[in-house]
Amino acid sequence: MAEESNPAPDAPEDPEAALAACRREIEGLRQELAETNRGVVALYGELDAQADQLREATELKSRFLAYMSHEFRTPINSIRSIARLLTDRLDGPLTPEQERQVAFIHDTATEFAEMVDDLLDLAKVEAGRIEISPAWFEMVDLFTALRGMFKPILTNPDVSLVFEHPDGIPKLFTDHQKLSQILRNFISNALKFTPRGEVRVTAQRTGAEMVTFAVADTGIGIAPEYHSAVFNDFARVDSPIQKRLRGTGLGLSLSKRLALLLGGNVGLESELGKGSTFSVTIPVQLKAFESEGV
Repeated sequence: MAEESNPAPDAPEDPEAALAACRREIEGLRQELAETNRGVVALYGELDAQADQLREATELKSRFLAYMSHEFRTPINSIRSIARLLTDRLDGPLTPEQERQVAFIHDTATEFAEMVDDLLDLAKVEAGRIEISPAWFEMVDLFTALRGMFKPILTNPDVSLVFEHPDGIPKLFTDHQKLSQILRNFISNALKFTPRGEVRVTAQRTGAEMVTFAVADTGIGIAPEYHSAVFNDFARVDSPIQKRLRGTGLGLSLSKRLALLLGGNVGLESELGKGSTFSVTIPVQLKAFESEGV
């Protein structure tokens, strides 16, 4: 009976061949890594170029808006001045129809002027050229100024504008003009979209260091699907009243940006057909200027 043959043991691996294989693998990995690094560098270069182009485009847009806003102001002011002269009847009496048409011209020019102001302010914010000038002031004084500002334009007898006395609100150290601009935008929108009822302006403490200002109305309200977009540039809510009224859709966007500059934020609560509440929450004392003290 033939003896079974044992299989021969595996031949030992050649160390030099194994080392050469490792070197080839390392070289391949090195080349792959170098190629990846070149791709990353190229990508960063492309991103930098796109960032430069974006900054340049933003700067050009801001300069264009600022230039056009300044250029528009002269003819707008001329139209408003002529309309006032005609309304004052310095050149003779007007018929009722002429008086209505002149009033329409004056109101339209005023709205146009407000649009131009919003565009100019937006251009300044985007270019980082808007200045914050904080100072200490009492809330009562701000509410009194706003009440006097809106009194002449409350032409709808079915709508009342109410300012609640700001009880328990300390002196604020912030830019009262920017805060006033935010509240003016909120109040103007509320009056515009409230056919009847009231617009109520309030202020209350939110924690130890914050104050929330709210403008609540009993107007048409805003559907939930528009809540996230109303503070965007040129935002327009799809409603019959919105379509009849003019505007750039910049007021709320500008208010949001101003609130951020004041160290705060804006908010919205609204239900279609039941009114809206726009709010702005800011620090009692603007943090960037805390060192100035009382």
